[in-house]
Amino acid sequence: MRRTNRRDPRLELGVLLLFSEMFNFGFGKVPPVTLLSILGQALLYMGIIQVPWDKWDVCISADKVLNARDYRRLVISAFEHGDDMHLYYNMISFLLKGSSLERRYHSMNFLILLVIITLMTSGIYVGLAVGCARFMVDYSYMKSCAIGFSGVLFALKVITMKESEPRMVNVAGIMVPSRYAAWVELIAIHLLVPNASFMGHLAGILAGFIYTSTFIGTIIDELIRLITG
Repeated sequence: MRRTNRRDPRLELGVLLLFSEMFNFGFGKVPPVTLLSILGQALLYMGIIQVPWDKWDVCISADKVLNARDYRRLVISAFEHGDDMHLYYNMISFLLKGSSLERRYHSMNFLILLVIITLMTSGIYVGLAVGCARFMVDYSYMKSCAIGFSGVLFALKVITMKESEPRMVNVAGIMVPSRYAAWVELIAIHLLVPNASFMGHLAGILAGFIYTSTFIGTIIDELIRLITG
């Protein structure tokens, strides 16, 4: 039978939970870029938005990006999800972080920053895979393939914590200083969710750190300011 990439529209528990949470939050309270990003990823997962690829054909892989030159994976992989609960947890996290940051930065600035952070996270993921493959002498790191918005969310978490007053936050039942929250969450998810992409999450933390704590962040802000005024 010939393989087809067409997705059958479906409505699963995680999608229902997501829309229920958004209804409780208030659709009108969600800024436009955050709202459209969530709805777009949900509709993509549900199969209502039809695309000419299968989600695992666009997962982020250093081998595919560097050797096959499939650069679309640097962006598309972030917006695909493995299952309905993967989508649910990511989008609920983005609902809070995205709404907060978009109100602070304004929509167009936030949209451009979101695109840049997505590319940075994917680029760092590829760099980490290359480094691990060479240091560990294990080519499987190059073949490792991941999808999902989690890496971008880790970057946004770092940005959110940097923009906020230092405080104690709860991570997996442990109270930690906010500046360490992303790192503790990285370890917690790695231990509790074995299938989660450690490199993807680490790439997001590093992307957030580069933006908030290095001169590159200043350059990005100046670039955004030139575009939006």
